[in-house]
Amino acid sequence: MASTTPETIAVVAFDGISPFHLSVPCMVFGEDRTETGEPRFRLRVCGFEPGPLATNAGFTLSVPHGLEAIRQAQIVIVPSWRDDGRPAPPALLRALEAAHRRGAIVVGLCLGAFVLAEAGLLDGRPASTHWKLADTFARKYPKVRLHPEVLYVDDGDVLTSAGTAAGIDCCLHLLRVRHGAEAANRAARRMVVAPHRQGGQAQYIEQPIAAAADGDRLAPLLEWLGRHLQGAHELDALARRALMSRRTFTRRFREATGTTVGQWLQNQRLALAQRLLETTDRPVERVAADAGFGSAVSLRKHFTSAFKVSPAAYRRQFSQQAGAA
Repeated sequence: MASTTPETIAVVAFDGISPFHLSVPCMVFGEDRTETGEPRFRLRVCGFEPGPLATNAGFTLSVPHGLEAIRQAQIVIVPSWRDDGRPAPPALLRALEAAHRRGAIVVGLCLGAFVLAEAGLLDGRPASTHWKLADTFARKYPKVRLHPEVLYVDDGDVLTSAGTAAGIDCCLHLLRVRHGAEAANRAARRMVVAPHRQGGQAQYIEQPIAAAADGDRLAPLLEWLGRHLQGAHELDALARRALMSRRTFTRRFREATGTTVGQWLQNQRLALAQRLLETTDRPVERVAADAGFGSAVSLRKHFTSAFKVSPAAYRRQFSQQAGAA
């Protein structure tokens, strides 16, 4: 079968960039392959400054492309920005604005959200950024509907994320949206990270788990829940299984996962439904039962609310992609 043309992704580097932040989109998209081994993306690291770029880790980078790479890209990613609050250069802002006007997806990871906001791409939109500079962001860009508590925000053609590891979550989410849950899961396995964290999950945990024993009891419970999503799980029964009181269990669960028991189960069931729709021909009613939604009506309601597409349309989308590949 004929292969699909790789999408071009432009990743913006700058003098003083964190190598970790730069590596996040490079790892998720630059090493991604189809099942036939062909690259799914054409990655272009580009800069707006001439010559080698210094990193904050003490070594330099040779960036092969200038801002012209943005003009050919279907996705443009600003993986971070300088934390001293200095403005982005006008040439970069113009390039981002032009890319967005012609229909490219623009992504600001961590402090990269500041650059998107400066370009005016977040006015009137929901967005996230690193919680530590959320107050600064809100004062500087009052037109943006900032959600400082979440991991990432997908607003269609513009995505933003919180700091560091949340950038991985955002990139895996974008890979999932473009090419399905299986592609994102393969990338997550390769990187040895969690395959799916919903954007609405809390981006940081206010208190660490107080006792290692509590964390040890939660880990096998989470693993067991992941294998038994079809069941109806009552909070009191889960607390007893974890050998905790209801109150302690709910507190420890949120501290460990950043979300509630109900929302965690919902996220896991949605992710399983995605995989089943992509990889099996089971009827929607069977997918609903196997993923723990009980009925096709319930699955359609929650699936459409989360992904803005019905289960049937989602299956058609990714079966067509598989056929094209």
